Amino acid sequence: MIQEETFNRMLDGKQVGFFTIRGGDGMYAQITNYGARIVCLTVPVSQGGQRDVVLGFPTLDEWLTQEVYLNAVIGRYANRIKDGRFALDGRTYQLPLNDDGRNCLHGGTRGFHTQVWEVVRHTQDSLLLHYHAKDGEEGFPGNAEVEVRYTITRGNALEIAYSATTDAPTPFGMTHHAYFNLEGEASGSVREHLLQIMANQYTPLDDTFCPTGEIKDVSGTAMDFRKPVRLGDRMDDPFFAHGKGIDNNWVLSLQPHKAPTLVARLTAKGCAMEVWTTMPGLQVYTGNYVAANRGKSGTYYAPQCAVCLETQSFPDSPNHLHFPSVILRPGEEYRHVTRYVFRLV
Repeated sequence: MIQEETFNRMLDGKQVGFFTIRGGDGMYAQITNYGARIVCLTVPVSQGGQRDVVLGFPTLDEWLTQEVYLNAVIGRYANRIKDGRFALDGRTYQLPLNDDGRNCLHGGTRGFHTQVWEVVRHTQDSLLLHYHAKDGEEGFPGNAEVEVRYTITRGNALEIAYSATTDAPTPFGMTHHAYFNLEGEASGSVREHLLQIMANQYTPLDDTFCPTGEIKDVSGTAMDFRKPVRLGDRMDDPFFAHGKGIDNNWVLSLQPHKAPTLVARLTAKGCAMEVWTTMPGLQVYTGNYVAANRGKSGTYYAPQCAVCLETQSFPDSPNHLHFPSVILRPGEEYRHVTRYVFRLV
């Protein structure tokens, strides 16, 4: 376990803390309110004992300087907005171009992943965090009141519940950017992991990794994961060469689900993880640009030593009106749930 004292300090005039939540079946998570990040996620495995299945670092200083999105809550809008620009109700908004100067990525330079969240409530099995996003922050309109609740439920599941309201119309779409390695955070490549995605369609990308606006069938393409696929058999496909591995969005539905639905299953030796969500999209990223930083166990990380399964709205939805709507308006509530359910195999 990570030592709590390595996180307790002031940052931007706010107290950074470190919190542990536990379930009744042996699973626990350690979380910091800096970026609402998961520091450790430890689950039982079939060989006995436990395994930490997310990458991470042992001190806050390392989280501040290495792998900027690692295990963080992402917002105000996850993934890319093309040219950092969108029009809403007759007005055009310009956002930071923090994606190689081309697009706005993951809410901008100072997105939710860089903020110190307020701790509303901490119990044995849950942590509720709040963040007030100001009107004009990173170029987005509207004051937004945002909450994220982490809960470890029975049956070894981590539930992440998102909610938000706004006082002015704004694009809104959150995700969680956990870097998973089900063989253990220090075990190296995820090429032996099996991934299954319950999706028949995907959103093709242009050369800046933004959707073209098309929605295509996965049949006969490298995007067909409807049956389990060994990641190492697919990551090197020419289809994914531009991103040096998988970094693509699957269409789970054209409307958000009313209740969490099984959308993906990741399997490795001794452990499987199911992804259940109400969100319409799933971004899979095979850690193609993970840097050679030393992790929690002293092992140096490398590209493709983790895989992210980011439940989300479609990328660049504010610029594609036929995609599921992402505009949150006063009087409405943004509400989504994602569960990562761990099983022995």
